[in-house]
Amino acid sequence: MHKLLVKLSSSSSSFSSNPLRHSKNQRFILPLLPSSITSNPFTASGSPPRPSIPANRFISRFGYPCSADLFRKSPTLCSNSTTFGVIWSSRCISSEAGRESIEYDVLIVGAGPAGLSAAIRLKQLCQQNNIDLSVCVVEKGAEVGAHIISGNVFEPLALDELLPHWRQQQAPIEIPASSDKFWFLTKDRAISLPSPFDNKGNYVISLSQLVRWLGGKAEELGTEIYPGFSASEVLYDASDKVVGIATRDMGISKDGSKKENFQPGVDIKGRVTLFAEGCRGSLSEKIIKKYKLREEVNAQHQTYALGIKEVWEIDESKHNPGEVVHTLGWPLDPKTYGGSFLYHMNDRQIALGLVVALNYKNPFLNPYEEFQKLKHHPAIKRVLEGGTVLQYGARTLNEGGFQSIPYPVFPGGAIIGCSAGFLNVPKIKGTHTAMKSGMLAAEAAFGALHEGLNMNTYWDNLRDSWVWKELYAARNYRPAFEYGLLPGLAVSAMEHYVLKGKVPFTLKHGKADHEATDLARKCTPIEYPKPDGVLSFDVPTSLYRSNTNHDHDQPSHLRLKDPKIPEKLNFPEYAAPESRYCPARVYEYVEDEEGKPKLQINAQNCLHCKACDIKDPKQNIEWTVPEGGGGPAYSLM
Repeated sequence: MHKLLVKLSSSSSSFSSNPLRHSKNQRFILPLLPSSITSNPFTASGSPPRPSIPANRFISRFGYPCSADLFRKSPTLCSNSTTFGVIWSSRCISSEAGRESIEYDVLIVGAGPAGLSAAIRLKQLCQQNNIDLSVCVVEKGAEVGAHIISGNVFEPLALDELLPHWRQQQAPIEIPASSDKFWFLTKDRAISLPSPFDNKGNYVISLSQLVRWLGGKAEELGTEIYPGFSASEVLYDASDKVVGIATRDMGISKDGSKKENFQPGVDIKGRVTLFAEGCRGSLSEKIIKKYKLREEVNAQHQTYALGIKEVWEIDESKHNPGEVVHTLGWPLDPKTYGGSFLYHMNDRQIALGLVVALNYKNPFLNPYEEFQKLKHHPAIKRVLEGGTVLQYGARTLNEGGFQSIPYPVFPGGAIIGCSAGFLNVPKIKGTHTAMKSGMLAAEAAFGALHEGLNMNTYWDNLRDSWVWKELYAARNYRPAFEYGLLPGLAVSAMEHYVLKGKVPFTLKHGKADHEATDLARKCTPIEYPKPDGVLSFDVPTSLYRSNTNHDHDQPSHLRLKDPKIPEKLNFPEYAAPESRYCPARVYEYVEDEEGKPKLQINAQNCLHCKACDIKDPKQNIEWTVPEGGGGPAYSLM
């Protein structure tokens, strides 16, 4: 299948009515079939003729001029007083009340491992059964992989099932894990412990690079992927069934007025919609609450951690490709769950990160500063010295595991990947389980559309899969640490080495993360050293390395449900915790005209980590999507 790559630009009048368009240059992909129309009436002045546009993919509202040649295949017209569109196969593009509306068989929200695995599996099933289902993936990042970050030792189990020949297809999976080390850190020492990890057969990778490769595979099979478009709203029909999503309007200024480059959002509809937004997906959370999906299966609340990561290029003499190191202990206190990782990648690169559970109690704790301290530990410092930071980023991750998985099926679709929460905490791995969940949901969607089956088969097949068995066996590891570091280690060691997950009970999680924060008067302030600019850095320096960018003149995507709470409660009672748990300095208190503290939100700094949506003590901050294409631009993470 050939492809036409068209650059869409705000200055290009020929594409002014294109509904899938970013205000900045944006890649637009049209699959071209060998049997497409041979005549080509669409040429740009001074440029070579474009490849012919097939009738089953041409829509006049995309900005191309109409031609009688385009109707040779007798399309079905879809029209009424407010709608005009042309339907070929199962996709319809129309215009309703000034907004474009596009219909697909399957819509996938999020181009991460789960979403792309679902798209690939769907298209594989179409090929095997000689039918055509239209599949669309929308992604808020400027390109596929731009928002993907993970400290990743990759287990290829799901990929082996999805694309068995990936080893012969130049997948960016090259460095096998060569050793496992597990350290308990004190301030000055690294004490070696027996490693509970078994990474034989796994690989040290960049997940953002793997996702780009998966995106290419999905496109080769006929999936339409649209990066740079934020899914801001769930669409429902009259019976309360999910029928798709609406993307955010582009070109709205901070004061709410329309700028010259204003573009209305698009309604993208699917007969089945799969949400693969990643951890704490904004629309996924709304659906979980609306349909009471946790209550459906008596699932506990989700628990989270914040992961902060850097990729360094180090001296070749210190580089051991495939070496995997995990730590517990310092710099975190014994009551705070978390640990660090150091993975040796290829090209003299290492991935270094710190994961801090967000149920920590002390509001003075600053995860970013704890990470800066970590880099000065003698065992870490000697690896980094003489090296260079290449990239920085942060993201929350699910740690609730088996107990916190909601019922993933709702009227009109399903929730997959980390939006549902399939991370295996003791393994510190969730990519393989996320991918498998996407594959299982794709199979259920195919059965629902092609065979008239029920989407509930996703839930049934999930519980019969190796994902369920794996998470069930690991279910008591994370809640064991509610009792502190040493009790947690004792219980988890018993679980791992002796009982192997077969105990007849399931431990419960403690308080929700936002409820766990103590009042400031009960806690001791923490003094952090100033960064040295060599191993440790201030936030602006790190932000520069994340390539984070947003249009400054747009409404803030970080909304306060009650604008009075920060000054009246968070600042005096909790000592302004949002100024610390955010790893991008989005939230800071400044003095107003009267010299009183006032919360200032620097939304342009946002890394899309979602920590604020999770950790705010009164759940007053709501994370919503900014304009598409904003946020970090990761390439190595």
